[in-house]
Amino acid sequence: MTMNALRAFCPLLLVFGLAAILQPLQGFAREGSDAPKTSLAEQEGQHDFDFEIGTWKTHLSRRLHPLTGSNTWVEMEGTTVVRKVWNGRANLVELVADGPTGHFEGLSLRLYNPQSHQWSLNFAGSSGGTLAAPTIGQFKDGRGEFYDQEILDGRAILVRFVISEITPKSCRFEQAFSDHGGKTWEVNWIAVDTRVNDDPEKAH
Repeated sequence: MTMNALRAFCPLLLVFGLAAILQPLQGFAREGSDAPKTSLAEQEGQHDFDFEIGTWKTHLSRRLHPLTGSNTWVEMEGTTVVRKVWNGRANLVELVADGPTGHFEGLSLRLYNPQSHQWSLNFAGSSGGTLAAPTIGQFKDGRGEFYDQEILDGRAILVRFVISEITPKSCRFEQAFSDHGGKTWEVNWIAVDTRVNDDPEKAH
């Protein structure tokens, strides 16, 4: 090879050499970008219910005949136990209460969706033994709001479930129905919980 040809060939060798060096680095960058990442919202959202893990004394008020014009309520006293599942990405709620209308047992399985950053609340009463339609929503500024659509006495209604007034020792739950597309709401369930055990880990 002549000296002139060698001079012309050297830049090509430099280009190919750099390409060979950068190739694995680019692959490494792609591999890192494809690695699963957990967003701050996901990390925070999956712990929305950590405040409730433990045992609570529950005062429950129930409207006996929702959306009928009746204002007859019944008061019940009971206990709520909340257990963490999947390191906080789910939890199981057991409510047992007694009052003038008898004995009540309820169960709620709450599941966190890391894609939507929302929770689904899946409730079942012991008398029915099946899960109701899940209410779905999320927490914002310390308040949780969850919604779904159900059938009551043959007509479609909206359901709203609100968790509010959250403190280390108490919290409030409220359920309301609407048969006017959410324009007006009628509250039919109010539960106020007061912590029994200050150490949530002892509830496991």
